[in-house]
Amino acid sequence: MQRRPAVTRISHAVAGELERRILEGSLKPGDRLSSERDLAVELGVSRPSLREAIQTLVAKGLLATRHGGGTYVTDRLEAPFVDPWQDMLSGHPMLQSDLLEFRHMLESQAARLAAERATDADIERLDSAYAALEKVYASNEMMACIDIDVAFHQAIAEAAHNVLIGHLTASLFRVIHGHITTNLEHLYARPQRWGQLQSQHRAIWQAIREHKPEAAAAAARTHIEFVQRSMVESEREEQRRQSARRRLGEAAI
Repeated sequence: MQRRPAVTRISHAVAGELERRILEGSLKPGDRLSSERDLAVELGVSRPSLREAIQTLVAKGLLATRHGGGTYVTDRLEAPFVDPWQDMLSGHPMLQSDLLEFRHMLESQAARLAAERATDADIERLDSAYAALEKVYASNEMMACIDIDVAFHQAIAEAAHNVLIGHLTASLFRVIHGHITTNLEHLYARPQRWGQLQSQHRAIWQAIREHKPEAAAAAARTHIEFVQRSMVESEREEQRRQSARRRLGEAAI
């Protein structure tokens, strides 16, 4: 006797669709799902099937429901990487150079793949991210620049259309957020260096939107190497300041 083909439960198909959106970054950590009614209409399923799908992803830890407050995407895919490395980085500063080496590999490949694979929608998003970056450069709003800088690089990572690159980039920026802040403050205080940073971002953006993989990878490498040198310089300056303060304290005794 021939076996009858297995019938996929509607709720499983819906769970798979929501999971795909989380993986690709369409749904990000902290995002709230649309209302049950709207989401059921969008997906073309019944509300009971949608509820079952959501419960499946809640059990996996990808979604979390809040009583009377909706359903949200968790950071399950990022937290296991971020939490221990943040603790290790604070206790072992020498890991910073290793993380920058990893960022060097990750971002150059992301830029290369983005130049090869970016769709019109990706380019539109990247243009928007770059326009926001240019605007904040012109406004000299230092603190706003940090988040927009990260958003620009994340847009590149997601335009690479590689799930791991997208999530690893997001995780890495969470780990080194404090170091990004310190480095941008260091560059901001030096107009010539600040101008170099702007030029590097422009080169990456142009190479990707013109679909030039090698140029995009090279521009990303140049950018990270510049960041590495800047962070070393910043650390040395801080060491000199601390040394000078100690000497001042000793002279006052």
